Amino acid sequence: MLTQTIEIDQITKTGNGSILYRRVRTVFDDGVQISQTYERASLAPGSALDGVPEEVQAFCALAWTPEVVAAHEARVAAANADLDPPEGGGD
Repeated sequence: MLTQTIEIDQITKTGNGSILYRRVRTVFDDGVQISQTYERASLAPGSALDGVPEEVQAFCALAWTPEVVAAHEARVAAANADLDPPEGGGD
């Protein structure tokens, strides 16, 4: 009989506050492991957590202080400002 387990085996906070996590899916046939695959995901500070595993949500709640989220939002705003065309056409 085939069965499977799904577990979060790694959760990491990067220097910029992003959360990286890895999910491992293991498939067994009559108790013998026949397959193991990994899925990775990343979350920027302040990201929506719908569908994110509870243990990862708990980690985010601890890691994403208001200061971390504000710093991330400032980095995003600065990066977007660099992409905006200059006023007056730039000629």
